[in-house]
Amino acid sequence: MSFVDKSLQCSDCGTSFTFSAEEQEFFAKKGYTNEPKRCPSCREAKRGQRGGAGGRTVNRQMYPAVCAECGTETQVPFEPREGRPVYCSRCYDKVRSSNRR
Repeated sequence: MSFVDKSLQCSDCGTSFTFSAEEQEFFAKKGYTNEPKRCPSCREAKRGQRGGAGGRTVNRQMYPAVCAECGTETQVPFEPREGRPVYCSRCYDKVRSSNRR
């Protein structure tokens, strides 16, 4: 299927925005049947009101930690406990994927 850029009007602020062919292809792959009704700026503002993408809290407290694997200083969304390893994002992904095999 061939997609062409479309000009849409934001339902919140009334400005015109482009619904690009690439975005349309992405929507189609995800199975979305409706076009976006908000411009990117209003979508981002609405997401912020809901507490971030997927409803997750954006402003949660972070705690300093040192990665048990590589020694990098990092921050984690939980208070580290003595005797429990804490990993940076990169090492956590490696450890997690090696445990799945």
